[in-house]
Amino acid sequence: MNFKLKNDTFLRALLRQPTDYTPVWMMRQAGRYLPEYCATRKRAGSFLELCKSPDMATEVTLQPLDRYPLDAAILFSDILTIPDAMGLGLYFSDGEGPKFERPLRDEAAIKALKVPDINKDLRYVTDAVSQIRKALNGSVPLIGFSGSPWTLSCYMVEGGGSADYARVKTLMYKEPKLMHHILSITAQAVTQYLNAQIEAGAQTVMIFDSWGGVLSHAAYYEFSLPYLQQIVQGLKREHDGVKIPVIAYTKGGGLWLNSIADIGCDAVGLDWTMDIGIARQQVGDRVALQGNLDPAVLFSTPEIIHAETERVLASYGYGGGHVFNLGHGISQYTNPDNAAAMVQAVHELSRKYH
Repeated sequence: MNFKLKNDTFLRALLRQPTDYTPVWMMRQAGRYLPEYCATRKRAGSFLELCKSPDMATEVTLQPLDRYPLDAAILFSDILTIPDAMGLGLYFSDGEGPKFERPLRDEAAIKALKVPDINKDLRYVTDAVSQIRKALNGSVPLIGFSGSPWTLSCYMVEGGGSADYARVKTLMYKEPKLMHHILSITAQAVTQYLNAQIEAGAQTVMIFDSWGGVLSHAAYYEFSLPYLQQIVQGLKREHDGVKIPVIAYTKGGGLWLNSIADIGCDAVGLDWTMDIGIARQQVGDRVALQGNLDPAVLFSTPEIIHAETERVLASYGYGGGHVFNLGHGISQYTNPDNAAAMVQAVHELSRKYH
């Protein structure tokens, strides 16, 4: 599958090479804000069935690309595929998000945790990657992804989403050895999982540390960052003779930007709380930056979206090394026309900076 990409702007930006404009994609770009996605999901019967069908995962991955001139596709999947493959029993209850039937609630369950057989238990994901890569036919690059060990552990211990992370933080402070055991097994699984995605055809991979920002300064450095670094160091950085860039994203991680840039990743994703120009001054000589429009801007008008997009581009300034994105996933309540306005604004307004 080593054919030439028709549009490699995204990959060049990640490697801080010159581009003609700033590439753009959106976190959660295949999602509930698109009526065509909702129709496919309804046909699938459930969110998990949608994830576990390579045909349907391919279909929804391509939907936003049919609608918008995006510069990258991202595999349609869920970060909780790994804990599901570990036997925790993932299910989704309407309006409540993901839940686990068998969360990690005691020492025996934690000690029994094992790295799943990626080629068997997560074969549906790598099959989807291969199928999507083929369907893209070299139009744009394909992003593979995983949750971070800390973020996955939050769900595995809490049994679902959480408002205060009381269970997982209690474990972390009272039984740090058990917490590190979960994180270590999960980091091994994530590394194998991402490498399997790369072998199946992912041209870049992203690690989502969505809940890293709920940790204290000291706890982030003990329970999240070292595991991100371990994964990055264990990844295949070249496949079929082509470099595979790695993006690390900690939501709420602006305070630790310098440290994240030092783990060996090619790019750091920023949430909307950080000024991207200041971030570039701090780490732009080491990594590319991805971000970081507030997703709520897309609830406004095309004129405001245009102005706020210009603000992010102007803050980053001249030259390469910037991938435009939202600071977090696009909301399901976004008007699809407003997403179109943002993509168009990035492509039009960014050329003068290159």
